[in-house]
Amino acid sequence: MFLAVVTGLPVSATIREDAPRIVALGDSLTSGRGIGKADAYPAVLQERLEDRGYNYLVVNAGVSGDTTARALRRYRAALDGDVRVLIVALGANDGLRGVPVEQLKSNLSAIIEEAQRRGIAVVLIGMDALPVHGWAYSVAFHRAYEELAARYRIPLVPFVLMNVMTDASLMQSDRAHPNQAGARAIADLIWPHLQPLLKKAE
Repeated sequence: MFLAVVTGLPVSATIREDAPRIVALGDSLTSGRGIGKADAYPAVLQERLEDRGYNYLVVNAGVSGDTTARALRRYRAALDGDVRVLIVALGANDGLRGVPVEQLKSNLSAIIEEAQRRGIAVVLIGMDALPVHGWAYSVAFHRAYEELAARYRIPLVPFVLMNVMTDASLMQSDRAHPNQAGARAIADLIWPHLQPLLKKAE
């Protein structure tokens, strides 16, 4: 059914197709590369929402390999419908490619501003860049997310792989993507920033 397609797992009958949505816009960390959408962190968040009595439908809008520039070409469609919260988890691939930090900030700003213009709350997931492009770049990249969160007054989730990637039991064999346990750990990090934006079903 429709709900299973957009979330990646069966959703209980209490969650209707027209339920307000939470959209997770991201790359392979969101899409569930190597583990599938049914085990990716958006699906884990769906389970948690249902367990706690929240009537929201989580939409996994993750595309493996996505950059902020590519997301700019598709994000508006992801915001159509009754979207209440947008989780922005983009930038890891920008960091790998050495995309200028100002371009990263410009792309993310456009996405955040459009969501806020539509009255959608935003949760920003911080990303870090490995120092392959120099330490100064990595520092500026990290600070870009802090600056965006402060500018738009939105919650910032610290880089979700910081502790996950150092624990082999939470990572796939490629050492770049979380396994099922790692996806749950990521959901645990996002939840405290997401929950204050939610309303219980009436």
